[in-house]
Amino acid sequence: MTDITRVTTPFTAESTAGEVLAGVDLTGRRAVVTGAASGIGVETARALAGAGAEVTLAVRDVEAGRRTAGEITATTGNGHLRVARLDLADQASVAAFAAWWDGPLHILVNNAGVMMTPELRTPEGWELQFATNHLGHFALTTRLYPALAAAGRSRVVSLTSVGHLRAPVDFGDIHFRSRPYDPAVAYGQSKTANVLFAVEANRRWSGDGVTVNAVHPGAIMETNLTRHLSEEALDGAVNSGLYTFKTPQQGAATSVLLAASPLVEGVGGRYFEDCAEALPHRPETYRGVAPHALDPEAAAHLWEVSVDHVGGHYS
Repeated sequence: MTDITRVTTPFTAESTAGEVLAGVDLTGRRAVVTGAASGIGVETARALAGAGAEVTLAVRDVEAGRRTAGEITATTGNGHLRVARLDLADQASVAAFAAWWDGPLHILVNNAGVMMTPELRTPEGWELQFATNHLGHFALTTRLYPALAAAGRSRVVSLTSVGHLRAPVDFGDIHFRSRPYDPAVAYGQSKTANVLFAVEANRRWSGDGVTVNAVHPGAIMETNLTRHLSEEALDGAVNSGLYTFKTPQQGAATSVLLAASPLVEGVGGRYFEDCAEALPHRPETYRGVAPHALDPEAAAHLWEVSVDHVGGHYS
């Protein structure tokens, strides 16, 4: 990745999702946004609906999803919103959602996630952050691949984080069965996996018209993602001066750019932040993308490991 090939847009860290999609017509296009009942998921769904898309809110709490859908309809005038249950930590729930989906899918925004949880495991024994943030979305996206391919031109957005800088995927001990559990390292590993997924999925699928990118939305305080952080940790982040905090509307801007803007048509396999392709990470900064997250060999290996976890055969 060099400056010559880097993708930039007129939008910035201050741009909002509504500004990014101003003038974009998504009438007739169908979208799924995971985790769309709170935070930037709501604003992502709102912007897509505001541009005319049919949007499905894929959420754990269906009642909260219905309230959100009603509020989005009230603010956008778009009545084509649906709500469906999806628990990414539960592979049966993922399979049920994919089986429920019918027809083409033009936009999939893998927005949901957990961050810095205590040591928790799924019934399979998988570490919760990796299971939710990566394996759940891996299973969902690969199961929905036929619908994405049927759309003719479709896009997948994989939300990641600057937290990926903290850790590559430890293929020798993904689930912390031998090494001591560290919430921040587990989170960073899962976010690296989100980028690697975009790299390998785009390699496999772009020829079928399915482009996949990874997005770092920025630091947003008004979100449920921070619920496992102590007040001391939150205060430390705010006072550190290392982060420029965004509103949820600003946080959703890069997601909707990659989901629907004509400015990035055909772009895939890349990592974006602040509405532009990220530069390589420089030490002592909290920006850019780490080489370990774009490594094609690691991406291909992660794909095979993920198939081993969730079963089935995926293209």
